[in-house]
Amino acid sequence: MQLIVLVKRVLDSEAQVNVKEGGKEIVTEERYTVNFFDSLAIEEALRIREVHGGKVTAITVGTSASKEVLRTAMAMGVDESILVHVEDYSWYDPLNTAAILAKVIKTMPYDLILCGREAFDDSYGVVGPAVAKMLGINYVTMVNKIKVNGREIEVQREVEDGKEIFKLKLPALITTTKGLNEPRVPSVSGILKAMKTPIKQIELADLGEIPFDESLEIRRFYEHIKTRKVKYIKGEPQEAVRTLIELLKLEAKVL
Repeated sequence: MQLIVLVKRVLDSEAQVNVKEGGKEIVTEERYTVNFFDSLAIEEALRIREVHGGKVTAITVGTSASKEVLRTAMAMGVDESILVHVEDYSWYDPLNTAAILAKVIKTMPYDLILCGREAFDDSYGVVGPAVAKMLGINYVTMVNKIKVNGREIEVQREVEDGKEIFKLKLPALITTTKGLNEPRVPSVSGILKAMKTPIKQIELADLGEIPFDESLEIRRFYEHIKTRKVKYIKGEPQEAVRTLIELLKLEAKVL
């Protein structure tokens, strides 16, 4: 089975992010990692290959620094990786990223495409479904269970009042979410192998004409203002309850 995993390099969840004065730019701490939901997609692709055979290819769009997430994917066990090299990433837009990925994937054999439900840095959740639409294939989002039956897959996702189960003919695309699996930790031998394995690089200009969407414009960034305050109440239980009631009346104004 030919499996493709779409991955993204994102800021570490603990990295510091600050908005420059004027709101036109942000400054971030240099701490990056593989998008969490994409790591679930990588793990699931590897598990499917272990049972059904085939090949797993990881693809990302980004600067040269994005090679590090492809190295991580290969250290986990991915067979091949492709970087669509874009050194100037200021134009970033999820639909444009999807158009680039779809253009590359159209030149490749594939049965199943997996990617995270969304990226931790922007939470758009657009790239996976957009790629599927551009390729004209079936897709299901936020999947937490996959079963492969020949040229058909059965997938499950949680909904508010239970679960939904879909059966899809391949080729198809699914986006992964929590509960699907537990991503493996790369072994030392896997890391060493990944450092030596070449990464295929495709320049954006080599893809020819791509119908870029210019409808998305980021005009300003805003710093999140934390207004929530925590107040600890000390003393004996009866005294603390009286103090709490007074605070709820006078400060919180909810009583």
